[in-house]
Amino acid sequence: MRTLLKGGYVVSSSGTVKADVLLKGQQIAAVGEGLCPEDGADQMEVLDVSGKLLFPGFIDAHTHFDLHVAKTVTADDFYTGTRAAIRGGTTTIIDFGTQYPGETLMEGLENWHKKAEGKCSCDYGFHMSITDWNPEVSQEIDRMSEEGVTSYKLYMTYDTQVDDKTIYEILKRLKDVKGIAGVHCENSGVIAALQEEAVNGGKMGVFSHPATRPAQAEAEAIQRLLRLAQIAGAPVIVVHLTCEEGLGEIRAARKRGQEVFVETCPQYLLMNDGLYQLPGFEGAKYVIAPPLRKERDQKALWDGLKEKEIQTISTDHCSFTLKQKELGLTDFRNIPGGMPGVETRGILMYSEGVWKKKITCGEMCLALSENPAKLYGMYPRKGVIAPGSDGDLVVLNPQAEDVITARDQIQNVDYAPFEGLMVHGRIETVFLRGQKVVENHKVIQEKKGRYIARGTYQKL
Repeated sequence: MRTLLKGGYVVSSSGTVKADVLLKGQQIAAVGEGLCPEDGADQMEVLDVSGKLLFPGFIDAHTHFDLHVAKTVTADDFYTGTRAAIRGGTTTIIDFGTQYPGETLMEGLENWHKKAEGKCSCDYGFHMSITDWNPEVSQEIDRMSEEGVTSYKLYMTYDTQVDDKTIYEILKRLKDVKGIAGVHCENSGVIAALQEEAVNGGKMGVFSHPATRPAQAEAEAIQRLLRLAQIAGAPVIVVHLTCEEGLGEIRAARKRGQEVFVETCPQYLLMNDGLYQLPGFEGAKYVIAPPLRKERDQKALWDGLKEKEIQTISTDHCSFTLKQKELGLTDFRNIPGGMPGVETRGILMYSEGVWKKKITCGEMCLALSENPAKLYGMYPRKGVIAPGSDGDLVVLNPQAEDVITARDQIQNVDYAPFEGLMVHGRIETVFLRGQKVVENHKVIQEKKGRYIARGTYQKL
């Protein structure tokens, strides 16, 4: 199948240019002005995309599908989650597989392959969360690289957390294979102490969630991680950064010459902790970790994006229904932490970022496509509209308007965090490796995703 998209504006990190795009088979064959249908070409579809923006397929490098956590299982599995992702322009996700205590890394990876295989509507890869570190697991790192897993997740809180000694040893080992770790940074001891104080004081409501996970607990953990990485001489990724204090620690590390990459999420750019004060149990919808912060933190994150201090925007999609959230109805500590996001990330960043002139189209492309492709070993196969790259394209109509509602979404959740928000722009058409999978903002082909074995990260 061949498709020629004519009259659109191709977006890259360096800007936006008017150009046609020719897709042949699974790849991009040509990019340039005045491309014409080939003589004698069979099955050639010509699409008029005049005035529309053509982005490389978005990459969401932080999802949690079919995850057993908080005494329940996330509402979205790989089928529902990746259908929602592709509708929102995300053509590749990287989910967090988990090696549970007592398992090998290969056992954890095999479990996640079973969860995903044959169900995905976008391409997919895996990070591996390491929870049980020993000499045998260390030896497995080479095998994981052969399997296309080159990035890992470490937790500094939760029951999956690893201690400082282990973090250092893992970072040192990953350096040997040019692997990299993304780390959830919160000080678990401080959180435990503050939660105990809240419980002793009878403060069991949603409002105690942000109060017991303050920005200082995140910033301290970031500072500690970065010092461990400095000693190990290893690069590191700070995932889902939320606060100005944490960004300050990252700036200090970079001044020391360290290689630090940073991810944030739409919820931290667009929401604040006032939502935890909503009446009744309404604020539970927004219980995530780390929690939403202050308006000044939102501004700091937008500024960090503009100054390229923050490299990627992912979702941390970890969805639960309202009924699942009620597991913490009488105890805020039991509210499953997480919210949906894969379906709306792209249009939120266009509407709230580009349309409102906080970032440019090129900066949006950098954070959603090019940087994650490079950081997670997929560039230039993914992340760019160029000859030879995968035919992953997002056609965005900048003149359209929509309203986000739970009724319209296809992610498997009965509420929308951004319910009622008017957005400028619409993701109308999506191509996955040359196949049209979304048309008129509706999924028309599903389960076309493939596993992507990834290489090592590239410097940004």
